Parts: sequence; structure tokens; C-alpha cells
Amino acid sequence: MTGTRHKARTIALQALYEVDSAARRPETVAERLLSETNLSEENKEFVRSLVSGTIRNKGEIDGNIRRFAPAWPVDQIAIVDRNILRLAIFEILFDNKVPVKVAVNEAVELAKTFGSDSSSKFVNGVLGAVSALASR
Repeated sequence: MTGTRHKARTIALQALYEVDSAARRPETVAERLLSETNLSEENKEFVRSLVSGTIRNKGEIDGNIRRFAPAWPVDQIAIVDRNILRLAIFEILFDNKVPVKVAVNEAVELAKTFGSDSSSKFVNGVLGAVSALASR
């Protein structure tokens, strides 16, 4: 299950990245990416929920990024790092379907895979602060 959920988060990240960088419709991007996978219907629904929830709450999520990474204007954070943070903050503060530690670990793994050498430390630092807020 962990492997397929990680794959689902990877697809959600790819969709968010494309929406952010190319201003495409989230539903269209997600469906195209999902059509190229062999995920179960449950995991496809998980991807849809991650993408739509992240987009729906983007303003508030970005507010949290500004709050917990004040030295980094949101629009100057690398697109991949910004969307990893958005996805994880959605899971931590809005979705509440997985333990905070799982959301943070998944985000750090995505940052190690898709980000720069410093991405995982940056993502872990910001999410550590967000997690402290979530556990209050």
C-alpha cells in the first residue's frame, strides 16, 4: 500500500507542478496523468482528492508557507519544492487522513527524488514548523 500511495502522491505532485508552471486546468492534467497509470480506482481517487484539495486551499496553504519560510517569497521557491510543500501542507492541515509524520516523510522523499540537493532539508524544515502548529 505504501508504494502505491507514494506513486499516487508522485502523480499528484506532477499534476500540481504542471498546473503551476503551465497554467493548465487541474482536472484535465490529473485525468491525463491518471490515464497513463495502472493505479487502482481508490488510489486514482486519492490523487484527485490531493490535487483538488491542494488547489482549493492554495491561498491558505501559501499563507502557511509565507509564515513558516519568511525568507523565501512563495513565488521564488523552486516550482517543485513549492508544490511539494503545498501537497504536504494540504495533507497535514486540511486533509488529516494520514499521520503528520507520514505526510512529512512522503514530502521529504519527493524532495529527494525531484528536488535539488537542498530541497529535502528545506521541505523538512518548513514542514517541521507546520507540524508543530498542527499538533497544538
